Amino acid sequence: MGRLLRVAQAIDNLSEWIGKSLSWLVLLTVAVGFYNVMARYIGRFLGLQLASNGLLEWQWYLFSITFLLSFPYILQQGANVRVDFLESGWSDRRKAMISFWGTVLFLIPFCVLGLWVTVNPVMQSWGLLPDGTWGRWEVSPDASGLPRAPIKSMVLVGFGLLLLQAVAQAIKYWAVWCGYIEGRQLPEAEADLPPLE
Repeated sequence: MGRLLRVAQAIDNLSEWIGKSLSWLVLLTVAVGFYNVMARYIGRFLGLQLASNGLLEWQWYLFSITFLLSFPYILQQGANVRVDFLESGWSDRRKAMISFWGTVLFLIPFCVLGLWVTVNPVMQSWGLLPDGTWGRWEVSPDASGLPRAPIKSMVLVGFGLLLLQAVAQAIKYWAVWCGYIEGRQLPEAEADLPPLE
């Protein structure tokens, strides 16, 4: 069990690093959005074209990356929506058992299904043709738009990282359920801790 918990800790560290790094991406998204708005109004005033479809799509891409890659961090931090009123009277072991089975029966299969249904569209976006050869990758239909293949690949990356974090959560829930670690060590249990004095 010690090795599995070390694997879970390594996945937690990865999710936490990605989650904290995304905060800078949020600032960049806001900056690009601010520029887009200012360029549109100033361009109208000056009679110049200062904004572009590429910058608008870049803002959309940044937001999509933040959205897709933040789910593992949310799960790792225990900030996802939970039905706490049902769990309020349960022991830590019972909570861990329910969370373990929910993760194994629902979250992990959802991630696997998400990966399975997105592989082909992503590969086609990169230019994979039905005959197995490679063609041109998908680009935006808008003038001066960006390639679509890289952002579509983020769907695969997001599902892959969420699957890794789901496995880490399942390991931790199993460890609590079997008594290897205390339930209060899980992030979602922090709300149950008494206030510091």
